[in-house]
Amino acid sequence: MGIWLLRRLGQIIPTLLILSVLIFGLQQLMPGDPALILAGEERGDPQVLAEIRAELLLDRPLWQQYLAWLGRVLTGDFGFSWRIRMPVAQLILEKLPVTLQLALMAFVIAVLIGVPLGIVSAVWKDRPVDWAANGVALAGISTPNFWLGIMLILLFSVQLGWLPPSGYVSLFEDPWQSLATTIMPAFVLGNSIAGVLMRHTRAAMLTALSQDYVRTARAKGLTERMVVVKHALRNALIPVVTLGTIELGRLLAGAVLTEQIFTIPGFGKLIVDAVFNRDYPVVQGVVMATALIFVLLSLLADLLYMAINPRLRSA
Repeated sequence: MGIWLLRRLGQIIPTLLILSVLIFGLQQLMPGDPALILAGEERGDPQVLAEIRAELLLDRPLWQQYLAWLGRVLTGDFGFSWRIRMPVAQLILEKLPVTLQLALMAFVIAVLIGVPLGIVSAVWKDRPVDWAANGVALAGISTPNFWLGIMLILLFSVQLGWLPPSGYVSLFEDPWQSLATTIMPAFVLGNSIAGVLMRHTRAAMLTALSQDYVRTARAKGLTERMVVVKHALRNALIPVVTLGTIELGRLLAGAVLTEQIFTIPGFGKLIVDAVFNRDYPVVQGVVMATALIFVLLSLLADLLYMAINPRLRSA
């Protein structure tokens, strides 16, 4: 197990290095000159533009800019935001808890809805319960997030007055108010993922229920609940775990539309503002942090595989 973990960690390093090259290289395709944006009213002064480019290393070759940026990143320094004039690492640490709370709430909602519906749908295949579960999943997948978000605001904020329409309160300041400000956007995000999880869980369960070991378990006289939960579900969870980690990573990357609708100051709003302002260090830092999250979630998925199926530990 220790050797396997070291091998996987060894694979993460070149992966992140390749991602850093892609992130920095693709960043250069963004149109516009950051120096002109930062110069403001003095953009017509060549000396001011030259000083800005020298300060930001924009006057150096791309490979020198990349090595300078990579050297700082390896020490935990993602640079300074050109617009906000704050360390990018500080911005990420401020926004990450917001997105993390929203993503985890949405993921829990998706799992609580999608996985049970997928199990029920597979066990009672081609019955009214199966059709109803598929209808719920299809509705969740098909409903646009921006439309659902607006409808929830109209219902629970405007009509009923139960929840605030927008804004965010930290979980550490006021837990109940924090829950009130994040429950609607979390449901919007979790709703679409629940439909996807339901479909994958149903397909995996149908495959598992048709296997020989399930028929053997039934032949031994085990109860249907024991067969479904202990034998079929445990083996069906592996593809669901894979999908779940991918979706959780996507949530942590920032749900741009949902955060904009509910005015949630998370990764989504941060990256959108940085792109519009040509704030390269913020864009690079957020994308690099997101890539690291995806890589770590992939490692977590592998560990969960082994916890679910011990036979994989010796594979």
